[in-house]
Amino acid sequence: MNLKDKIGDYPDFPKKGILFRDFSPILGDPSALSFVVEEFTKKFHPNDVDVFAGIESRGFILATALALKYNKGMVLLRKAGKLPGKTVKTSYTIEYGKAVMEVQKDVIQKGQRVLICDDLLATGGTAKAAAKLIEKIEGTVVGFAFIIELLGLNGREKIKEYRSESLVEY
Repeated sequence: MNLKDKIGDYPDFPKKGILFRDFSPILGDPSALSFVVEEFTKKFHPNDVDVFAGIESRGFILATALALKYNKGMVLLRKAGKLPGKTVKTSYTIEYGKAVMEVQKDVIQKGQRVLICDDLLATGGTAKAAAKLIEKIEGTVVGFAFIIELLGLNGREKIKEYRSESLVEY
């Protein structure tokens, strides 16, 4: 299946000069969504992952779909102030400025192997922050799963110490 046929392009969103790649049409097509899940199950063996972490908000969808397929748990990596209880935070730079991401302190056990999921890899700032958060709570990052990767922004360079898989490259 050619996933590029399912990805929408929105010029000048969220601001002028940005071409937004939207994976939402994949979600509306059960065969495309199943294809995405099956492709990642070929790339990451179920015995190598204990839990999936989804980066807010589109990463939640991919992480949940994979967690269901693998019969594993899923944790949320969210913008600051969105999670109850004790959290761990990290600041990072994104394409449009600065942000803070957090995770609940007790959502994984020490040494659990975590696959971090998001819809898109751009500059790598968000992905790097997600890895730092998992490591702060003593999880082991086994890699990243992205549906889309924007090659020209060199995001993979920021997370080169981790395995990174993407299904569509622009």
